[in-house]
Amino acid sequence: MFMKKLYKIAGCIILILGGISMILPFIYMFCLSLMSDKQIFSSTVNFIPSPVTGENYKYVIENADIFRYFYNSMFVAIATTIGQVIISAAAGYGFARFKFKYKEILFVLILVSMMIPPQVNIVPLFFIMKQFNWIDTYWALIVPGLFGGFGVFMMRQWFKAMPEDMEASAKLDGCGNFEVFYRIALPMALPALVTLGIFTFITTWNSFMWPLIVTGSDSLRTLPLALANFKGSFREITDWGALTAFSTICSLPVIGVFLLGRKYFINDILNGGLKE
Repeated sequence: MFMKKLYKIAGCIILILGGISMILPFIYMFCLSLMSDKQIFSSTVNFIPSPVTGENYKYVIENADIFRYFYNSMFVAIATTIGQVIISAAAGYGFARFKFKYKEILFVLILVSMMIPPQVNIVPLFFIMKQFNWIDTYWALIVPGLFGGFGVFMMRQWFKAMPEDMEASAKLDGCGNFEVFYRIALPMALPALVTLGIFTFITTWNSFMWPLIVTGSDSLRTLPLALANFKGSFREITDWGALTAFSTICSLPVIGVFLLGRKYFINDILNGGLKE
């Protein structure tokens, strides 16, 4: 009994220390963004801004088209998230509930696509976008992200673990396949949908390589690209205050999305993959 309590306490301490180590850099980044250059470059380490200043955020707004970049990132991330959640849910439900020719082979191909590094697909995907004349458009930023093997696999596992009693009752009442999917299956799969949405939004929001390749104009630049360009604008000395202010702006939507969906994300993330 004593050893069990000791292991539990040790586990809690490790988790607390791990959580602090992950959240502390974000807190310090936010604090730096509210400091003046004198405080940042002081010989003593300052964790609390005194006095608090908003000059760094003012500088970012005045010297970077931050609202345009924010709009681009938000539009691409939301469109990609909605599209992938809908497509993955429909495909996952089809694989879980319907029987059709080559079903197993198709599902294996989807699993194989998850094992291929994304970098391998960049060149052929770029040429496909070029053939459609989508280079330097929102289409190139959104369409490739609508299809993902992980989303299909996750939703298929979730639907397979769901009991079919309510769906069978709905069919007896005259509902078609689409109505059963829309009115019964999707509401029951809300935790999985939210979890997939969080993963997709964060991945799309943080994407750097693909937007760098398919966009050339400043008007389509997303926040990660704008942050890299902003950092590269410093010639002699890095303006850490402005840089941390820009980084804080980039981080806030991701943190907000996770906080909004944390209930489903934490409680139900593994439910769809534990049963067959």
